[in-house]
Amino acid sequence: MQFAEVISIAGYAIEAVGVLVIVVGSCISSIAFMRTFRNLPEGVAYKSYRRQLGRSIILGLEFLIAGDIVRTVIVADTLENVAILGLIILIRSFLGITLHLEVEGQWPWQTEKNDAQ
Repeated sequence: MQFAEVISIAGYAIEAVGVLVIVVGSCISSIAFMRTFRNLPEGVAYKSYRRQLGRSIILGLEFLIAGDIVRTVIVADTLENVAILGLIILIRSFLGITLHLEVEGQWPWQTEKNDAQ
């Protein structure tokens, strides 16, 4: 097996981990929501569910981006493939940033909100 084949398999494995993180995170979030939605005040369970689900998706997107980078830069290093990779990273990064804003209520580069302020 050649080096490029090993790296390609590693890239696909990293992407598979990303998909697994999203699927498992979605299942865990859904189960937690179903267990708690009747016991918590209105809206609290839903907000918690969205936060957990969003975090799972964001983490999964990070793995998908890493897998794309590994496969494209190492295995298929043509200018066209690098341009496609750049577009994929832009789209996935935009999704990650907007999901973070939606889940946390602040931009990723902002500091944590203090309750004292």
